[in-house]
Amino acid sequence: MARVNEIMQIDNNLLNAITPHGGLEFMRNKFMLGECFARIYAIVKYPPAMKIGWASKLASLPDVVYCQIFEPVDNSDLLAELSRSISRYNGIIMSTKDPLERQRAERAAEDAEDLMKQIDQMGETIGYMTAMAMVVSRDEVALEKASRKLEITAASLNCRARLLTNLQQDAFRTISPFNSPQESILSTSRRNIPYSTYIGGFPFASNSFVDPTGLRYGVNTEGGLVAGDPWVRGGDRTNSNFVVMGVPGVGKSTVVKRIMITELIKGTVVIVIDPEREYRDMTVKLRGDWVNAGGGAFLVNPLQFKYVPVDDDDESSEAKLYDEEDVKKSKGTNMTMALHFKTLEVFFKLYTPDITTKQMALLKQLLEKLYNSFGIDWDTDVRGLKNTDYPIFTDLYNIAVKEREGGELKNVFGDDIFELEVILRELAHGADSFIWNGHSATSPESNIICLDTHDLQDTSENVKKAQYYNLLTWTWERMSRDREEKVMLFADEAYLLVDPAVPQSLIYMRNIAKRARKYMAGLAVIFHSVTDVLDPSVKMYGQALLDTPAYKILMGTDGVNLKETAKIYNLTDAEQEKLHSKQRGCGVFMAGSRRLTVYFKISESNLAIMGKGGGK
Repeated sequence: MARVNEIMQIDNNLLNAITPHGGLEFMRNKFMLGECFARIYAIVKYPPAMKIGWASKLASLPDVVYCQIFEPVDNSDLLAELSRSISRYNGIIMSTKDPLERQRAERAAEDAEDLMKQIDQMGETIGYMTAMAMVVSRDEVALEKASRKLEITAASLNCRARLLTNLQQDAFRTISPFNSPQESILSTSRRNIPYSTYIGGFPFASNSFVDPTGLRYGVNTEGGLVAGDPWVRGGDRTNSNFVVMGVPGVGKSTVVKRIMITELIKGTVVIVIDPEREYRDMTVKLRGDWVNAGGGAFLVNPLQFKYVPVDDDDESSEAKLYDEEDVKKSKGTNMTMALHFKTLEVFFKLYTPDITTKQMALLKQLLEKLYNSFGIDWDTDVRGLKNTDYPIFTDLYNIAVKEREGGELKNVFGDDIFELEVILRELAHGADSFIWNGHSATSPESNIICLDTHDLQDTSENVKKAQYYNLLTWTWERMSRDREEKVMLFADEAYLLVDPAVPQSLIYMRNIAKRARKYMAGLAVIFHSVTDVLDPSVKMYGQALLDTPAYKILMGTDGVNLKETAKIYNLTDAEQEKLHSKQRGCGVFMAGSRRLTVYFKISESNLAIMGKGGGK
């Protein structure tokens, strides 16, 4: 065992490495720190109210080292002192004839009363804060320039930075991490404040985006934490919707999966429409419901009534999904045949774009006969009906055949009934019957539901769009089922719903985006570019999907899309440059009016959960 009084060997090499070359030389208003000039200020005046992150402007100045010290105090002693101060200020208010002095005394009394309330009624911890800033520069000219910048910045915050004349040595000891605060400095610059104000002044407070209940998304350019909670609503964050855009390969899927995982942690029900089979592995690993919505066991019967997201009253008539006559026919029921017929009209226009107006009229009459044969009419309250109480396409096809063979509609519609019968046969017995002909399957009830439409890739665009729309009708019913349950729908490859010839499908998704805020629901749409929804024929509907979401994540892009994105979101030159670089995992994040560049950081454990199929 080494002897206690053994002499420690001095490591001169280490001392030389950590000691400033040239040592320290203190003068009246500055000092030499090695080869640099330095001076230290203390903040001696603060505004009555300080917003979170108020100190970030001081700490982010070039050539400035910022320091905050907090000393807890006995609340009882401070309460007694505040009570005496209030009495003193009230005496000044009653006795002074100077309006300015009276105004200052009134403000000081109000501040003291507010502080007393925070301590006595809200249990706030109170203490003394000392804020200091050291300016360091290579020469005296640069020192004066940096010092002036510090003083101006402090003044812009309604603070006053005081140069610690004749106290530079004690100030350096106070601000240095290897020494202790000096009473000569604390006594001249400390101020009693609530602990929350001290925390709010931390330099990283405004350089980050942190909701109290948020989970980590990533970090900003300065290393500040970005942790969001889309269910926090207030101010300019009025909904829980997202729009995510970026060219392939910049990390959109990774970001979307990250958001999905954070929502699952918070108990949100996550539904994703997955055309590229990118989310199957993650769904399986998280023990969710992966269902093949492209022709598997999971089937959504288009003929079954579903709730629909109604139009807002302020929509123009041409931008509405349903007209006034449909609303009048609803007769106060929650689920109406009139609104459902409009939904079916959109479905058939997507499936058969060449369907004529006359054939659509014939189809509606066939549908009315069909539903009547199942005991469903305009006055039926269908809320108690089961999946098996609805007809399927085989039933609709059989009625069309019956009418063609001698029904009353044959004389009115002639050859149109035969052409419509051909269309219905494909749905009932043809190649598309495996997608839609049958009763709706039992709805999955896990916290993550993946509606996989990958098996539709080899089908026509019409079939893809019709099924995508059909799934949207099911997802909205799931989202609006319980107003207290948090449900978020992720619509990947949302451009599949954009059809200038049938804008109603886009209107339907727009209505979901607008109506979701009235529930605990959110919609996240993922596009490759803004041009997906800015075609002149659909811009008036698609623009809402770009503007309505309170949360926007813009990732790498270039060319025309970058120009359009910059125009829509008023991007700065720096933001445009960041998007143009197409840096993987980096994007511009907007939450209401807040916007910052974010590097989305994914842990190894989360990457393992994300699995295969993109998003790596």
